[in-house]
Amino acid sequence: MRIHPAGTWPIIVIFLLVAGILYVLNLVYPVQSHIHYFLYFVAVVFLFLVVRFFRRPDRKLVKNDNFVYSAADGHIVAVEEVYEKEYFNEKRLQVSVFMSLVNAHVNWFSISGKIKYNHHKKGRFYAAYLPKSSEENERNSIVVEDRKGREIMIRQIAGVAARRIITKARVGDDAVQGDELGMIRFGSRVDHFLPPDSKVLVKINQEVRGKITVLAELEDK
Repeated sequence: MRIHPAGTWPIIVIFLLVAGILYVLNLVYPVQSHIHYFLYFVAVVFLFLVVRFFRRPDRKLVKNDNFVYSAADGHIVAVEEVYEKEYFNEKRLQVSVFMSLVNAHVNWFSISGKIKYNHHKKGRFYAAYLPKSSEENERNSIVVEDRKGREIMIRQIAGVAARRIITKARVGDDAVQGDELGMIRFGSRVDHFLPPDSKVLVKINQEVRGKITVLAELEDK
């Protein structure tokens, strides 16, 4: 298991902070008590969860031009037709993945193609599983157009605890299916906006894994 660079400093800071508190506690109260053991336990569990959060899974992907892979780990919270008004200004199929604190928060490109659009918008920090978070929360939207002219949008959405969206996408760059797109720190959501004629292959509450689960199959052109 590898740790994402975005998590290196938080993990180091947390480790030093916890170590410092325990050191001072041992100086003040050198005799070990149940409080000492409880704090040791909490520190180990907390550091374990932080490390898990920033893990970067090493997964193999079978590339397919017609497949839209999940850009994130989590579970499906929305599969519906919506009017996407930020970029497409038309009806799109929305497939949304909610990432809990126990999921890896790295995001990957769902398809290969040219990055046509990349826009960050400030907003609120509602719980990411709520439908209104897609429109009102802080977010970053990336549109990729494949070699057949089919476009999809991947929208990274901040949640209640997420305060930083990291995106590697740059307009004009080539996106490669399965390559890292970025990550969102602490509890968030990723929306996928697909062409209306896409064949959705997942359902509500289904657990999905980035780079592995195929969300939909695009209409071949």
